[in-house]
Amino acid sequence: MALTGRAALLAALGSIPVGILEPGWTGILAVNGSLALACACDFALAAPVRRLALTRSGDTSTRLGETADVTLTIANPSRRPLRAQLRDAWPPSSWQPGTEIEASRHRLTIPPGERRRATTRLRPTRRGDRRADRVTIRSYGPLGLFSRQGTHKVPWTVRILPPFTSRKHLPSKLARLRELDGRTSVLTRGEGTEFDSLREYVPGDDTRSIDWRATARQSTVAVRTWRPERDRHILLVLDTGRTSAGRVGDAPRLDASMDAALLLAALASRAGDRLALLAYDRRVRALVQGRSAGDVLPALVSAMAPLEPELVETDARGLTGTALRTAPRRSLIVLFTTLDAAPMEQGLLPLLPQLTQRHTVLVASVADPHIARMGKARGNVEAVYEAAAAAQAQSERQHTAEQFRRHGVTVVDAPPEDLAPALADAYLALKTAGRL
Repeated sequence: MALTGRAALLAALGSIPVGILEPGWTGILAVNGSLALACACDFALAAPVRRLALTRSGDTSTRLGETADVTLTIANPSRRPLRAQLRDAWPPSSWQPGTEIEASRHRLTIPPGERRRATTRLRPTRRGDRRADRVTIRSYGPLGLFSRQGTHKVPWTVRILPPFTSRKHLPSKLARLRELDGRTSVLTRGEGTEFDSLREYVPGDDTRSIDWRATARQSTVAVRTWRPERDRHILLVLDTGRTSAGRVGDAPRLDASMDAALLLAALASRAGDRLALLAYDRRVRALVQGRSAGDVLPALVSAMAPLEPELVETDARGLTGTALRTAPRRSLIVLFTTLDAAPMEQGLLPLLPQLTQRHTVLVASVADPHIARMGKARGNVEAVYEAAAAAQAQSERQHTAEQFRRHGVTVVDAPPEDLAPALADAYLALKTAGRL
């Protein structure tokens, strides 16, 4: 039972006659007695909270930056009308800062034996699973003097998926893939590609693609067209160790790596390649494999959603061994990791021959554009020192990248907004060269 602001005000007014009605107390007792009776009646007429039946429905997932609507259905089985304020509690990251009070609180009036709905709109600020906490309901009497309050546990989970902002690059990459795949007039030939069809020779065609037997049977010169081999295996490896926690702009490096991985997955699945995902630091954080082309992208998005960087040094030997077990056949292994000299020279670089001996390896790393801006700074002593530090950092990254390339590894090092399209271009270049 709770005393409302209105009841407190009336109680204060009811105490005024204490100093006026001397020497008799009859008036005082009459006023306070009437107030007490009104409050008791008001409390008795407030609908009970514990007997309410609450259920949830609505969205179970949404992308980061978008909204999710979760609806509470409140049934009032009592014989008294429910006049209530309701608070639907969720973690703070379920809303934009400053919008929680407006979004989570609702006023309800439910007649006896009926039900009403209250919709809470979430706009999360972080990836992962957001779980409803509890529903607090304050039921008022008809006079609003007293209230009953109680809480209900109504479980619900909304999974916040990666935003996939690089999706905007997909149409242009698919157009290049169609050209490469022989579906348009631009047809390519490369080592390890499959025969597609015959067409008439046009100036500029590679003379090695002329089919002399077909040419002998017709009056024009016929050339073979080729398409890239399909059903290649691709393993996406996310390094979720401490280096992935470094923030570049407003997000950790891991988020930019996920975005690039999703664009590559969307492109490769359209090309008919088989995809798998491994997230690893000191143990397996996520593993997706054996999915069909239509199911692989949703499975990857769902598996990435709860991933967070772990503040531990990545076990390079464990990562390498797990990747080799996950990809028993020859595959393209795309490793999303750092190019920082210390963790690479002491960790992954000595183990690279184990990967490159059996697989084609591509390393994708998120570069910090702030370091590039620091390298151009001039004007005072502090700026010069910052430029020198930036130059040293860039030199170390280039040296690490060169060491990868000596082992036959393709390296993509780009800022967050450029990493996804650059990685897609590197994948298409490998297909064009017949290296998949």
